[in-house]
Formats: sequence, C-alpha cells, structure tokens
Amino acid sequence: MVKTPDELALMRISGRLLASVFEMLDGLDLTGMSTLEVNDLVERYITVDLASRPASKGQYGFAFVLNCSLNDVVCHGVPDANEIIRDGDIINLDITLEKNGYIADSSKTWVVGNASGAARRLVRIANEAMWAGIRQVRPGASLGDIGFAIERHAKRNRCSVVRDYCGHGIGREMHEEPQVLNFGRPNSGLRLREGMVFTIEPMINAGRRQVVTDSDGWTVRTSDGRLSAQFEHTVAVTADGVEVLTLREGEAALM
Repeated sequence: MVKTPDELALMRISGRLLASVFEMLDGLDLTGMSTLEVNDLVERYITVDLASRPASKGQYGFAFVLNCSLNDVVCHGVPDANEIIRDGDIINLDITLEKNGYIADSSKTWVVGNASGAARRLVRIANEAMWAGIRQVRPGASLGDIGFAIERHAKRNRCSVVRDYCGHGIGREMHEEPQVLNFGRPNSGLRLREGMVFTIEPMINAGRRQVVTDSDGWTVRTSDGRLSAQFEHTVAVTADGVEVLTLREGEAALM
C-alpha cells in the first residue's frame, strides 16, 4: 500500500509514459474510427514507441489493451471493429501501462465533434468531480473525504455517482488495497499516509446511478440509457499533499 521512494520513482516513470498515450490521442480526430482501431493504435504506441506493456491485456481474461465506453456505457466497454465512433458521441478510454514492474492507470472522456450541450456538461462535471476528490488528498485526510467531495460535486450539479465501481491501490499489481469509493462521509475511513498510491476514478451519470451489465460479461451501462462519463488519475500522497503521477499536459492548473 505504501510505496518506498525508489518505488515511487519507478511509478513516476510509468505515469509519465501513460500520460503521453493520452496526449497522443488528444492529437487525433476519433470520428469515424472503430474502437478496435483505437485499441490497436494504443497497443502499438505502448509496446513499440514506449517499450512498455499494456497491463490490461490478459488481466482477468480481458483480450484488449483498453476499455472503450461510448455514451451510455459506464465502464469496461470492449473494443469492436464494428463499433464506430461518431460525431456527437462521448467516449471514455481507460488505459493502463506497466514499465519496470510498476503499473499506472488513467482514463479520460472525450467529446467527439458536435456533441450536445448536455453531453459536454456531463463530461465537464465528471472531470471536476475527479479533481474535487484529488484536492482532498494529503497526509491525515481520509478516504471518506475523497468520496464525499466527489459525490457532493455531482449532486450539486444534478448528476449521480456510480457506486458499483471504485478507485483502488496500485503498484506492482493493477488492483491493490485500499478501495477508493466515490462516495462517503467526511473524516471517515482509512487515514492517508505519505507514500500511498491509488487511483481516483469517479463515474458520473446524467440520470440514475444504477447500472446493468451486457451479456458479454464486461460492458456496463446505465440502467436508464442516459449518458455516463468518467475520468481517472493515479495519485501519490506526498509529505504535504498530492502528486498526480499520470498528469497530462495542460492539467497542472486544475490542481
């Protein structure tokens, strides 16, 4: 759970490499691409350009390097050659990367082309909710502080927080302790200590928080068919606050 300075140094490398994957994707027009094309592009970039390992491939029997979640898909969407990203969609790409034995995990929801104002608003609120949680991270704070800040922001904006999935510790393994819930009570739960590394990854729905899983056993959708958006970063607790290990270009001002 708590990483040594040497382990944190290695996790910074993984985090920076993963951030560069998202920066590469930011330069693309996703319109008209299939989700499998995006998966294959990311796989080549991670393995060839970055000489790293896509940590999700083979994890729990999953055959791909990323999850691609379109519109009403909350999480764990499966890449498909027949699933085309279209103008007006929103899409979350959840990507992991392992380098030198340590894993980083991050996700982002893109607004594709001329999406509706409601879609853009949801994506903005989801991003803000993640940052509201990140800003709570410091030694002595609690996991409940993080979850409370996330859910408060979503509710203030008439959105809901999915409770079925959560953030997690990360390091040599993709999923380590603790679980980092996206709801909670202030001053409750595990106390944060310098050196802890975990993900913060709220999934925010435009409608109800309830979800259903498709027959493929992976794809999770909103039960009411309304839109969902997610953002995720891997963070470390520092002596006086937080370090975002997967911070992308242009995000420093959000901290």
